[in-house]
Amino acid sequence: MIRRKLSQKVIQLARQYPVVTITGPRQSGKTTLCKMLFKHKQYVSLEDIDQRNFARQDPRGFLERFPKGAVLDEIQRAPDLLSYIQTIVDDRQQEGFFILTGSQQFELLAGISQSLAGRTALVKLLPFTLAEAYGTGKTLPSLDTLLFTGFYPRIFDKKLNPTEAMSFYVNTYVERDLRLLVNVKDLSKFEVFLKLCAGRTGQILNLSSIGNDCSVNYGTIKNWISVLEASFIIKLLRPYYKNFNKRLVKSPKLYFLDTGLTCFLLDIHNEKQLATHPLRGLLFESFVVSELIKKRFNAGKTDNLFYFRDNIGNEVDIVCDYGTDVNQIEIKSGKTISPDFFKGLKYFSSLNKDIKNSYLIHGGKESYVREGVHVTGWRDIEKVT
Repeated sequence: MIRRKLSQKVIQLARQYPVVTITGPRQSGKTTLCKMLFKHKQYVSLEDIDQRNFARQDPRGFLERFPKGAVLDEIQRAPDLLSYIQTIVDDRQQEGFFILTGSQQFELLAGISQSLAGRTALVKLLPFTLAEAYGTGKTLPSLDTLLFTGFYPRIFDKKLNPTEAMSFYVNTYVERDLRLLVNVKDLSKFEVFLKLCAGRTGQILNLSSIGNDCSVNYGTIKNWISVLEASFIIKLLRPYYKNFNKRLVKSPKLYFLDTGLTCFLLDIHNEKQLATHPLRGLLFESFVVSELIKKRFNAGKTDNLFYFRDNIGNEVDIVCDYGTDVNQIEIKSGKTISPDFFKGLKYFSSLNKDIKNSYLIHGGKESYVREGVHVTGWRDIEKVT
C-alpha cells in the first residue's frame, strides 16, 4: 500500500472540521485513501444502487445508521444528503464525523457551497506524484516510459498495460460520467474533441480553432472544456497579469493532468514512439505542471501557478505567485543545457523585482546552480518550491 502525500493533511483536517470532503478524478485513489485512514468508520458507496436509492428516498433513515459517522463515497450521487448532514454535524459538534468523496466537482461543490459552507474542509486528490509512484527503494524508469505510463494508481497496483487501462478509462468517462454533466448528443464528436485537446496540451487555448476542427460551436466547446477542468482531466493555466497589464497574451494555456492519458489520446502505443514524437517537449511540460499542482494540492493549498507571455514572444512557462514573492520556472525536455534556455527567465527577472527563486527543469539528471538559476533534473522535481 502506497501512503499518499495527502494523508497527513486529511488527518489534520479531520481533527479540525466535522466534515472532510475529498474530490478528484475517477480512479485517483480517493476510496483507497479513505479506507486506509478511517478504518474505524463505516464505509458506504453511493455507486451501489440500493444504497443510493435508500439515501434518496429516506435520507434521515439512511444517515441514522451511522451514529459514529461514516465515509460516504461518491456523495454527488445523492446530493440531497448534504442538507441532512449539515443538521447532524451542527447538532453533534464532533470533528471528522463524516468523510465525503466525489468525482464530479460541478455538482459536489454546488451542494457544499449551499449546505456545508464553513463545516467542511475540501481537499483534492490527483493521481500519484512521481515520488509516490516511484518512491524509496524503487528504480526510476526512463523519462519516456514515465510519460507514457502516467500516474493513475490502478496501473501500478494491477500492473496494467497503460494503453488498455486508458482505453477503458476514457470509455467509462465518456459513456457514463460525461452524460451526467452535459448533454452530449454525438459522442463521436466529443471523442474527436478529446483528441484535439490532447494535441494542444501545453499550448494556448483557442476555442474557435478546436470548434472548427471538430465541427462544434464555440459555446459547446467552452462548456466541454469547463467539464474537463471540473473533472480534473485538464488544467487551464491563467496568464500572469500582476504589474504587466499591457501587451500580454490573455488566453489560458491548456494542460492535461496525466501524460499517460494524453499519450493514449494521441495514439501513442509505446514509449519508443515518444523519443521522436513532435509533442514530447509539451508532454514533459505537462508532466512538470501536473507535479507542481499535485504538490500544492497535497499540502491542502490551492494552485498558484500562472504563465507569462507577451505579444512579442517573451515567455516563462510557470510563474508561482506567493503574494509578496514570485518564483519563475522554465521547462525544457532536452538533456543538454543551452544558454537560450535562460532567456525567458532573464527577461522576466528584468521586469519583476519580486523574483525569489528561478528554476530550469530539464530532461536530464543533473541538478546545480548556474547564473543564479536552480538547474533541476526531472528526478529532483520535488525540490522545486
